[in-house]
Amino acid sequence: MEAHGIPPQETQTVEGAAPTLPEAPAVGAEASLAEQVEALKKALEEAQAQAQEYLEGWQRERAAFANYRKRVEAERAQFAAEATALLIRKLLPILDDFERALQTLPDNLRHLTWVEGIALIYRKLMLILEGEGVQPIPVQPGDPFDPMLHEAVLYEPAEGFEEGQIVEELQRGYKLGDRVLRPTLVKVARKAEPASTAPAE
Repeated sequence: MEAHGIPPQETQTVEGAAPTLPEAPAVGAEASLAEQVEALKKALEEAQAQAQEYLEGWQRERAAFANYRKRVEAERAQFAAEATALLIRKLLPILDDFERALQTLPDNLRHLTWVEGIALIYRKLMLILEGEGVQPIPVQPGDPFDPMLHEAVLYEPAEGFEEGQIVEELQRGYKLGDRVLRPTLVKVARKAEPASTAPAE
């Protein structure tokens, strides 16, 4: 019996048949897939190259910042050292006054309490300066004159000394580490000039 004019066999075919499978891709479709893979590879390479560029740029900026920080720290340390050296230079004349006062003090006054107090202040000042790295420049008679450490105030012949030797220390010099804060003022020996002979009359 036919339903609505459709043969029974044709009705079964339409209602119960499995879906039709897609046909195998044509040669053109395979080429399109290969192009997509190649495009993806190219995009990946470009992304990796850009990431590497960003990484190198970040590393450069990081190194530049590290160098900047080191430079700032070095400048800060140098500024602190300059400020310390300036302050110590201002204290050195006070140290000289203490030393002159104690050297010229009469023996009959050395036992007095106030004199001992002054000597104690002098020693405390010396300890503070030594704690900052300040050391006197050692000078002995007969040492060779060194323009890096000494400043010649007088040049004169001196018996027992060769030319260029230090005869006497006139004012003590000081160093802060390896840096000369104040050179030692010294008297330096020079060769005696030959006595001039008057022409015979």
